[in-house]
Amino acid sequence: MLDRKLIRKDSAAVKEGIERKGVEFDLDALLEEDKRLRELIQQVERLKHERNEASQEISERKKCGEDCDDLIAAMKKTSARIKEIDGEIKELSDRIDSLALGIPNIPHETVPFGTCPDHNVEIRRWGDIEELPFRPLPHWEIGENLGILDMSAGSRLSGRGFVVLRGEGALLTRALTAFMLDLHIGQGYEELSVPYMVTRDCMVGTGQLPKLEEDMYLCEKDDLFMIPTAEVPVTNIHRESILDGDDLPIKYTSFTPCFRREAGSYGQETKGLIRVHQFDKVEMVKFVEPETSYDELETLLADATSVLEELRIPYRVIELCSMDLSFAAAKCYDIETYAPGVERWLEVSSCSNFEDFQARRAGIRYRKSKGGKPEFVHTLNGSGLALPRVIATILELNQTPTGKVRIPEALIPYMGGKEYLEPAR
Repeated sequence: MLDRKLIRKDSAAVKEGIERKGVEFDLDALLEEDKRLRELIQQVERLKHERNEASQEISERKKCGEDCDDLIAAMKKTSARIKEIDGEIKELSDRIDSLALGIPNIPHETVPFGTCPDHNVEIRRWGDIEELPFRPLPHWEIGENLGILDMSAGSRLSGRGFVVLRGEGALLTRALTAFMLDLHIGQGYEELSVPYMVTRDCMVGTGQLPKLEEDMYLCEKDDLFMIPTAEVPVTNIHRESILDGDDLPIKYTSFTPCFRREAGSYGQETKGLIRVHQFDKVEMVKFVEPETSYDELETLLADATSVLEELRIPYRVIELCSMDLSFAAAKCYDIETYAPGVERWLEVSSCSNFEDFQARRAGIRYRKSKGGKPEFVHTLNGSGLALPRVIATILELNQTPTGKVRIPEALIPYMGGKEYLEPAR
């Protein structure tokens, strides 16, 4: 949520930011509603002042034994009008708050303008992509040959877009999870185990609602949402809180399953592990002071890419253009790995700075010093990493002509010393 003062003071800049994100929003209509609200507030404050003066005069007349029936009658009318206006203020204020939830975060000034993913900017690459001396298979064929990926079982259990990992596939998932968490804990993150279902307020707080409700899984009876990412519960762990500035930055990491309907996905997007409705992910979340948040974004990016460097997986970093940014992000980097079997770059992480957008929606503030005025923190989050596409990349990059798949050296201790995944017999 944007600062209401910013919207009033520099509406032109806010409009420009909304346009840069390609979001349709009638800011003028909201400003008209806000103007009406301020007029009502001024009006009710005048009436309350008049009522206070009348009350004082009534008291003085009574002391002098003077008649004050006219003042009492007038004050009753004033009180009735105050009650009426207070009701209008509450209704209008709620409507403005609801409208304001539709305003996206404004892109940071350094974000490149663009209207589609083709306008994203590659920042850097790490590692060399070696051409395999044979025709590489896509990961779903590799997984089926190894007996570790059972897509038909996933479909029987839950429908299209769900998969079952068997045996060493499940072990690889567990190994990657433990490896990533250990790495991030070593980087200073505190591990959290959080609920996989959250309230509507939590989803509003991080910006998934109201815009993305159609992509979420909702348990209607309890009005609880299955989390689309650990970002939601982990960020909201400090909702409606005032943090001690001396504790910042606060850094959390958490492993959770994630649930997304992925409406509109089709074709190659839905094959194998590339785009599924339930997937595992290790997440990183930071609460930081505003002055340091963009330095913290670079550190977050480094923490995420270190996972791939430890696994010896080549990657590239993409800075998203304005219209490819998420609703809540002010700036975002995507990390992509190359999967030779599908001949595609796969996004395995997004590292975002939300500035104070989420903090305003969730009421997360801090005090720089004891007794100081509370200010909104800046929040950041990044995947460290999303497991399905990492597994797809490992299978495709490390396949061999014999059908075996090499285990990255860093994972061997987590795989019980196993150096290869071997075809099912």
